[in-house]
Amino acid sequence: MDITALVARRSTCLRRSVGASIVKDKRILSTGYNGAPSGLKHCLEIGCLREKMNVASGERHELCRGIHAEQNAIIQAAFHGVSIRGAALYCTNLPCSICAKMIINAGIKKIYYLDGYADTISSGMLKEAGIEVIKIENN
Repeated sequence: MDITALVARRSTCLRRSVGASIVKDKRILSTGYNGAPSGLKHCLEIGCLREKMNVASGERHELCRGIHAEQNAIIQAAFHGVSIRGAALYCTNLPCSICAKMIINAGIKKIYYLDGYADTISSGMLKEAGIEVIKIENN
């Protein structure tokens, strides 16, 4: 989880820095942090659309330039041809419902997270899919 927190420091989001690491057999397969797609300007440069529109956390995910850390970790694995089926996801925040759907379809079997997230749908979907979700307590 310390490595995942370090990855989160690369975030270019003005509202929340999130990191994700996908691990299998004690090996890091992929990492991701939240920020704009490759080659596009980041919110650090142009400001936050969600802040300007006063959108609450956990709502209207489509009104954001950024890709979530979990999405970036899954995309990076696919981009480099790395199978993540059966892996575990370490994330600084509980995934949102959009990320939960991607995690389910990617075949990730376990999620470790530090802090919650204001999206009530994701927990139910992850439970229904049989994905083990473990909150790591901060020391």
